[in-house]
Amino acid sequence: MITDPHVIRLIERIGEHYCTNISNRFVRPVLLQLPLEKHLWDAIEILTKEMEQYQYQGFDLQELYRQVSACARFVYLTRRDILPTLRSRVTAPPSGVDKVFSDMAVHNFGSNLKVFADLVNELYLRLVELDKRQAGGHRPLYLTIPELADVGRFLVGSE
Repeated sequence: MITDPHVIRLIERIGEHYCTNISNRFVRPVLLQLPLEKHLWDAIEILTKEMEQYQYQGFDLQELYRQVSACARFVYLTRRDILPTLRSRVTAPPSGVDKVFSDMAVHNFGSNLKVFADLVNELYLRLVELDKRQAGGHRPLYLTIPELADVGRFLVGSE
C-alpha cells in the first residue's frame, strides 16, 4: 500500500484540478462524448473524486497505475478528439456570468489539460520511483502492466 505523503498530496491536487478545470459543468458534456470505455471513466472518477476513502488506509499501487493509465488515455483522446473543436462544441449560455465562465473554461481548457497531464505524469514518475525502491532487486510492478507502455507518450503529447 502506498501511504507516501507526496503521492497523497499529488492525488489531491489532481482531483481538485480535474473537477474545477477539466470536468466542469461547461465542458463535461463534450468530454462525455470521448470514445473511452466505462472502466476507464470509473478509474478516472476514483482517482479524481473518491480519494478520501483511500487516503488513510493507503493506495494499492497496481490500482494507482491503472488510474494513471486511464488518465493518460483520457488526455490523449481529449487532445486528439476534443481540443481542436471544443469552442464550437460547448453550448454556452447566451449572456451573463455563466457565459463569461463558459468562455473562460473553453479558452483555458488547453492549458488546464496540460497542467492535468503534468500532474498525472508527476504522479506516475513518483510511483515508478517508489515501485523501484520497494522492488528491492526484483522486477518492479510497473514493468508487468502493459497499459503503462504509452503513459509517457500520452501525457507528454508526442505522437
